[in-house]
Amino acid sequence: MLLYETGFLLAPNLSEEETEKIIGQMIEVVSLKEGRLVRQERWGKRRLAYSIERFNEAFYVFFHYEGRPDIPVELERRFKQSDAVLRYLTLKKDAKGALRRKKKKEPGAEEKSAPAAEAPEHKSDAAAGQAAPESPEVK
Repeated sequence: MLLYETGFLLAPNLSEEETEKIIGQMIEVVSLKEGRLVRQERWGKRRLAYSIERFNEAFYVFFHYEGRPDIPVELERRFKQSDAVLRYLTLKKDAKGALRRKKKKEPGAEEKSAPAAEAPEHKSDAAAGQAAPESPEVK
């Protein structure tokens, strides 16, 4: 089973009952397709960064669920049919839930790079050991 996160924005002019009805229908889609709703977040009405269909705010809802790939397809189909849904986005999450981070350099790695930095000094020492052109002496 794959992990997904779907976020969608509902029009702010809907009544609470209509909002609950739409959210309930979307939850039903997950359960009908044999998925498991892990968590749902309702952020409520929030101001939008830019207006969408002449609305300056929207009702934010997020679903975290696991299931087969046909669940997000069906959710998106229903989002497209509904005029109340302003925007939606589905993300496929990493199964482990781990973020990819840069590996820290090991302390031994710095020690390994130190001799490489000394190598040019040895070359310059070797060059210094060669006979240097004589400079004219001032009398």
